[in-house]
Amino acid sequence: MPAPLDIPVISPVYVGRAAAVTALGAVLRRAMGPPAVAMTESDSNDTYRPIVLVSGEAGIGKSRLVAEAKLLAAQLGAHSAQGNCFEPDRAAPYAPLLDLLRAMCAGLSDDATARLFGTAAPEVIKLLPELAARLPGIAPAAALAPERERRRLFETLVRFFLDQAEYAPLLLVLEDLHWCDYTSLEFLLTLARRAAHLATPALVLVLTYRSDDVDANLRHFLAELDRGRLAQEVALAPLSGAEVEVMLRAIFTRFDLPRPPRADFLDALQALTDGNPFFIEEVLRALLATDEAASPAQVWQQTPASRLRIPRSVHDAVQGRLRQLSQAAREIAVLAAVAGQRFDFALLQRLTAHDEGELLRLIKELIAAQLVVERSADQFAFRHALTREAIYAELLARERKALHCQIVAALEELYVERVDAHLADLAYHAYEGQVWERALRYSQQVGYRSLRLHAPRAAIEHFTHALQAAAQLSQPADAALYRARGLAYAIAGAFEEAQADGETTLRLALETGDQRMEWQALLDLGKLWAERDYPRTGDYFSRAYALARAMDDPAVLAYSLNRLGNWHLNTDQPQMALRSHQEALAIFRQLDDARGIAETLDLLGMASLLSGDAPRGAVYYQDAIPLLRTLDDQQILSSTFASLAICGTAYQSEIMVAAPLSPTESTDAARQGIALARVAGWRSGESYAHMTLACCLGFQGNATAALHAGLTALDIALEIQHQQWTAASHWALGSIYLDILAWDAAHRHLEQGLRVARSIGGTHWIGHMLGYLTSTLLARGEIEQAEGLLAELLPTDTPMLSMSQRSAWRGRIVLALARGRLVEALAIAERMLAAVPAGMGPSGILVATQLHGETLAALHRFDEAATVLQAARALAETQGAIPRLWRIDIALGRVLEALGQRDAAEAARVRARATIEALAAAVPEATLRAPFLSQALALLPPPKPLAAPPTPRAEVANPGGLTARERQVARCVAAGKSNRAIAEELVVSERTIESHVANILGKLAFTSRIQIAVWATEKRP
Repeated sequence: MPAPLDIPVISPVYVGRAAAVTALGAVLRRAMGPPAVAMTESDSNDTYRPIVLVSGEAGIGKSRLVAEAKLLAAQLGAHSAQGNCFEPDRAAPYAPLLDLLRAMCAGLSDDATARLFGTAAPEVIKLLPELAARLPGIAPAAALAPERERRRLFETLVRFFLDQAEYAPLLLVLEDLHWCDYTSLEFLLTLARRAAHLATPALVLVLTYRSDDVDANLRHFLAELDRGRLAQEVALAPLSGAEVEVMLRAIFTRFDLPRPPRADFLDALQALTDGNPFFIEEVLRALLATDEAASPAQVWQQTPASRLRIPRSVHDAVQGRLRQLSQAAREIAVLAAVAGQRFDFALLQRLTAHDEGELLRLIKELIAAQLVVERSADQFAFRHALTREAIYAELLARERKALHCQIVAALEELYVERVDAHLADLAYHAYEGQVWERALRYSQQVGYRSLRLHAPRAAIEHFTHALQAAAQLSQPADAALYRARGLAYAIAGAFEEAQADGETTLRLALETGDQRMEWQALLDLGKLWAERDYPRTGDYFSRAYALARAMDDPAVLAYSLNRLGNWHLNTDQPQMALRSHQEALAIFRQLDDARGIAETLDLLGMASLLSGDAPRGAVYYQDAIPLLRTLDDQQILSSTFASLAICGTAYQSEIMVAAPLSPTESTDAARQGIALARVAGWRSGESYAHMTLACCLGFQGNATAALHAGLTALDIALEIQHQQWTAASHWALGSIYLDILAWDAAHRHLEQGLRVARSIGGTHWIGHMLGYLTSTLLARGEIEQAEGLLAELLPTDTPMLSMSQRSAWRGRIVLALARGRLVEALAIAERMLAAVPAGMGPSGILVATQLHGETLAALHRFDEAATVLQAARALAETQGAIPRLWRIDIALGRVLEALGQRDAAEAARVRARATIEALAAAVPEATLRAPFLSQALALLPPPKPLAAPPTPRAEVANPGGLTARERQVARCVAAGKSNRAIAEELVVSERTIESHVANILGKLAFTSRIQIAVWATEKRP
């Protein structure tokens, strides 16, 4: 006889998870227990982390650990509420939060529900329209622009949960986060950040997810939790053989079994299930449901190991349970599986026409079979997602289609007054049921709503369903739908897909003669290609501009001028860019077009910045910000803040006249750019903002944080294959490594950045890369390579109108110094200083001022050098350029020694040493910190006067007091040879050559190989 369904095949004890339960218990007691308990169980100095992540594969025991947490929370006098994520919810914004809110008010009276939500009720009603009938005196909050609506909702829900935690400790559980929508993840991050700063922690969030099903959204969310130190993770591993034995004993503890399980049975079970507790339970349940196994004792003692040849999948186990059900209960299980992981009682009642009592009886049969669990009075869910999937997979495609059709009709009948609250479910079932007309309508609506809610991935899925539905209906292809999906792809960083949709939009517009859509498609494609191919970008923008002229629409023309102007800027034509943007601004102001004015001010800010006029650029950005806030345009606002950051204290600042922004103002602006890009789900914008933050932090001497931001920018850029930001990130990282004297790492990043910039025709980034790569090559002793690179990429007639051009010319100055061409170096430095825009004042360009002073010192024009280097130091202090200060102080100290100002020289030396030591403390790795400290300190001059220049006769006899070998090494340095090349030539070790170079620097009181090269060229030792 088959074993009855009431035989429990669930372990009554939680096996193999003692460490997990202990860790979770410590968190709960700290947040919810008495103060004395909290202090004894947790280090009071440890940062409070409001989130506990429970991870592992499906069936590993995450839900069981959650149950343990809820039990402990109850023992501590805390309240708990649970929400779940389900697979269709990936495309349904706020779905798990709605589930959580429904659970919190389930079973409450109308008055109690009103008291629960309090001032949050007007917002909650908008999320849960069904509450309107229970709260008749409360009207939904007035609608705002999408992003303002989102911020208000976030703030309301955060305040609601924190208020609940103040009333009584609160445990919030969300299961299966791998199916969570992006917007809900962003809210959870916001809630965690706020909860982390509670004076008295009383809120804990337990979040479970499948570690083998982590998508890009969840990966980003987990990374943010790590960065903010907001969570600790409990990772559940499969059970060992010994733990499986304990679990079997616990399951069959009610039977007086004479001996432990046979080794072959245990080994076979372990191999079949890989120690997954859910699979173990399912395999055992399937065995108990067979005719051959008359009792659990017989299964335990007599079943041969060969009988365990059950598929890893749980399909057979679930089907075995289904066969024990009545026919009516099986039909309910099938309907519920099609409805989804969770299902409403009212929906099942509408689909089956059962009265309430009969339907309850059938659902209780499913619960007894341990297929289903009760979530609330109105909603049930499958015990495990695999259970639902197993039932659903057994249906024929025609059966599924028919049932989805029935569900669409039932939902429309049930919620005729509240269709908006069920759009996502309707779209899903209409598509799966091939109800194409409804699938088109509902998917379109959910797609556009997802785009407004900054959920681009959900928008992509629904727009795709809408396009497929339109094709099934033989409707003409909708260019607007393709364009909307293309925009969502672009925001999500899916270049190829965005390009394909953009080209389709353009083709459809041309076929139908829709000039406006054609123009819009050309602009979209141009903006898309700006990340990869500037020539192609210029072609699209030029075509859009020509079409705009023909359309005779002022607004269209102004938008075209802006895009064309931005292309001119990225191809190093800043004056043309400024003219285009100024013309566009005049048109938009005449039209009183607020959006156009705001966007143009942002573009004028960038054009001014890259032309080297950062103060004017900052003014444009600051004018644009309030307008963009009013318009709630998160993408442009993100870019505006990120660009404002580099107007002040960033690497870009040293090759232009910087805006009067403090280091804190610059980094705060960059971080606002990052936050806004994340809100918009704009991956390329997030990469750009991280890059600007890296430039700010590196320039300010915070190498650890700068490298983290730069690597984050690079990771995102590589992930979405954004070539422009890949090049920019490499440049930022190269600049940071250059500052900490990590020449090899700097060289690697700058060479890679230059290669990418050249591949996309990015003139702006080529110029940036060229200046910094030249300095790196010279630091490595590769003078010939530096000279060849400059000869190839920087024609002598190149102007100094833009930031990138000045960066490239910086390379010419340092090369001229290395070659001993001091007059040439001086002329270039003075020319760069003279390139300061009119009306900018005497503040000057930091790098030009510093190199000007060092060149004057090399020419022994010490009085002038002292004045210029003092000005350079003042600029570096004003801009917060800490890594520049120690170099300037060393150069200044030597000049002051030469002028006989020993006290002032010693003060400069002491300042330089203090700066070097402070910077070393901020270098992240010992492997980088120690070389930086030793190399930088070796450049410090000895505390003695600079020796007077030797007489010509002394120079010939023993120039500079160097040994014969040191003079030989100096000649090799002047020839542009690296330490390794010199070592090979002289047949000594590279370390020996390093010692010789250090001795030469000390004896000659020099700070760099460039000075050695200049000296050797002049003196010919």
